[in-house]
Amino acid sequence: MTIKIENCHFELHTSGAAFWKDKNMLLISDVHLGKISHFRKFGSAVPQKAIAKNFSELTKLVEHFSPAKIAFLGDLFHSSLNAEWDLFEEWVNLVTSEIILITGNHDIISPLKYEELNIKIQPMLKIGNFRLTHHPEATTADFNICGHIHPGFKLNGKGRQQLKLRCFYKSQNQLILPAFGEFTGNHYLKPKEEDQIFAITENEVILVN
Repeated sequence: MTIKIENCHFELHTSGAAFWKDKNMLLISDVHLGKISHFRKFGSAVPQKAIAKNFSELTKLVEHFSPAKIAFLGDLFHSSLNAEWDLFEEWVNLVTSEIILITGNHDIISPLKYEELNIKIQPMLKIGNFRLTHHPEATTADFNICGHIHPGFKLNGKGRQQLKLRCFYKSQNQLILPAFGEFTGNHYLKPKEEDQIFAITENEVILVN
């Protein structure tokens, strides 16, 4: 689904990423690379193939949009270095887009490691009337695009059926992106009347309120 914000066009993708068409920029939040390896290290029964899925989905996105820039809105890696860093290096070397990391609370890997891969790191990025951050910021001067919350929405049916879906959460001055990564969990929000929820199904993004 394509939405218009401040006269700019954003395509909301079923992966949880948003493509800023006017800037040819792909926005991705909360991938949490390394989380699956971290869980497996401590005995959690998380399938090994889930690691490959994160990188496969990232590759599909880049091939689909061919962005000039990719901005990760924080929590790219879940914790300290592990075997998934090697996979990340391989992935970066295949990508021609400029990569920017806006740091999140989980991004504790040394900036030097990112610099070696020509990845720019910064706490926020301001582009025109837009302010890209990891944590949501209350602002009236700029429109804030962020992550961190892992927004989800519970869609209720007539017979007590309930679907729990990831979503894009848009309020007056803010768009919160869903978590991109596998096994990241969701925080189920209760929207205000003026807010918009764009729920993610397997095949499409749907405005549900």
